[in-house]
Amino acid sequence: MENLLKLHRIFNEKGVLISFNGPLSNSIIEEIGNAIKIYLQEEEREKGTISDIFSVYIEQTQNICNYISRHDLDEKHQSSIILISYHENKYHITSGNSIRKCDIPGLKRRLEHINSLDKEGLKQYHKEQRRRLREPDATSAGLGLIDIARRTDGGLLFRFEPMDEEFDFFSLQVTVRGT
Repeated sequence: MENLLKLHRIFNEKGVLISFNGPLSNSIIEEIGNAIKIYLQEEEREKGTISDIFSVYIEQTQNICNYISRHDLDEKHQSSIILISYHENKYHITSGNSIRKCDIPGLKRRLEHINSLDKEGLKQYHKEQRRRLREPDATSAGLGLIDIARRTDGGLLFRFEPMDEEFDFFSLQVTVRGT
């Protein structure tokens, strides 16, 4: 059995409020989302802050689910992780999931482009993407990462770490100022 006390201390040190590790489903996303809202309301956070954190969480988890369902991943690569932490008056919503190495260049370009835009640029890019024709098999309009970036305090922090020959682990962290 792993040392839960050690893990508990690390979570406390890092300000982890909520964590989930494993395959996501719509019901799990909903339950964790409800727990986030209740926790933040009990902490008497402003409605705008609650909305930003909840929206970022939903977008990140939906992105994971969409990727997994589109790529029919095996059980080993379906697992994901989501953490919400609070440190120095900022909430950090961090997610991670397996991604095929062949999908990284396109995602990386998109993330870097989004990070290069200021608030007005993000607003304009969002409008452009909404108007753009979608691919027939697209599961979304591709607005999730833009919506996340519009709510963040500091851009989209991301990283790709090798897992095996075919997959890397994609981590995305978003910071929302706590008020």
